[in-house]
Amino acid sequence: METHLFFAFLCAWICLSVPLESCIAADSIRIDQSISDGETLVSSGQSFELGFFSPGSSKNRYLGLWYKNTPQTVVWVANRNNPITDLYGVLTIFKNGAFVLLNQTKSVIWSLNLSKVPENPVAQLLETGNLVLRDSSNESSESYIWQSFDDPSDTMLPGMKVGWNLKTGLQQKLTSWRSADDPSLGDFSYRIDINVLPYMVLGVGSSKKVRSGPWNGLEFNGIQVLDNLVYKAVYVYNNDEVYTLYESINNKIISRLTLNHSGFLQRLVSKKGGSEWDEIYTIPSELCQNYGHCGANGICKIGKAQICECLPGFTPNSHEEWDMFNTSSGCTRRRPLDCQIEEGFVKVTGVKLPDLIDFHVIMDVSLRECKVSCLNNCSCTAYSYLKAYAYSNPNGNGGCLMWSGDLIDIRELTSEKHPEDIYIRMHTSELGLNTNQKKKLVIILVISTFSGILTLGLAVWFLFRKKRTMGTGMHTYPP
Repeated sequence: METHLFFAFLCAWICLSVPLESCIAADSIRIDQSISDGETLVSSGQSFELGFFSPGSSKNRYLGLWYKNTPQTVVWVANRNNPITDLYGVLTIFKNGAFVLLNQTKSVIWSLNLSKVPENPVAQLLETGNLVLRDSSNESSESYIWQSFDDPSDTMLPGMKVGWNLKTGLQQKLTSWRSADDPSLGDFSYRIDINVLPYMVLGVGSSKKVRSGPWNGLEFNGIQVLDNLVYKAVYVYNNDEVYTLYESINNKIISRLTLNHSGFLQRLVSKKGGSEWDEIYTIPSELCQNYGHCGANGICKIGKAQICECLPGFTPNSHEEWDMFNTSSGCTRRRPLDCQIEEGFVKVTGVKLPDLIDFHVIMDVSLRECKVSCLNNCSCTAYSYLKAYAYSNPNGNGGCLMWSGDLIDIRELTSEKHPEDIYIRMHTSELGLNTNQKKKLVIILVISTFSGILTLGLAVWFLFRKKRTMGTGMHTYPP
């Protein structure tokens, strides 16, 4: 940034000596135009700036994008894994339409792998913070040949998607910097994974650090978005794409979502034109957000001294470890399931559903059909009925999720708009009876007892009458 500030000072000095219109920074470049180290593109509303910078204490040079009022807040980097080691970097568009970043020896440091090249290409920095390559005759977003929003770095801006284009296979995800001085690809990513149903992941490599529940027909289960006056979250899943984005709803405040190099996802806001950032939230910020914190068959409940509990019908694998608040060993069943006898389910309400590890999905079924499907499958340990799918189904049926084996990463939810319930399969001896069930049982026992006495009385009376009839017959007919 020191070099950038030097050139900014130099440009300001030059502006005092030339007409004002010559000093207004452009927002785009065309064929045979370029920007060199020390020069920048600035979006039309002066919100974003594109140029060369050195992060932290590093002397390497990168082509990046930052807020114009807070140059230290870089939101996108082109050559993340291939820095320039001198001050002679150049971004240009060749006559053949190639959009490239060159170093002093004219070696290509960064370029785009394009399937088609616009006839009259222009690279433009939009007021949204999106750097786009398009044909100069067409400004519609559908005509973009390439856009930086499809190749995010560590920051999500309003209108930027995190997800998948299901037709092209394009994935949009955030990836952390390696360190504060190194913007190369780090260990952490914020993405959407798809395993029949999509779900959101804050990951470390291929592992999960924080996970949402699966798509439930309306949104990602388990994401608790607080109502606010700054932004609105949007979730979309259809045949063409699955993604999340957020929209700004307050033009006086700017917002960004950044995955820092330590693996924390932060929502930050600032007054428009200001230079200070305030944190709204950080993920993870509580133990229940950590993947599988309570181990297999455990449920995490915020607000309790011991936030981990075993699911109904389960007991800790190691009471000693649980007594020391080490719950990673999880829970095991008190009574194993026995498919040869009648079994039932215990309903656990308002939860983030378990991870989709060993599971099966059936669509367009009723709640009863979902239950029967699980009962008829001896390996089924739990099921959940995704009722939100029924809202768009003409026959009113929803989706059925069935799990086999252990249930991982369940947590209790308190503020979700569309919470899900899960039904845990139980051995008959583990099925507790509530008050209404006990009343029904008493009534059934009374009726059964009365019926038994009545049946016995009728049987005795019938035998008595039969004996009398047989005795009379012996005197009527001769031997």
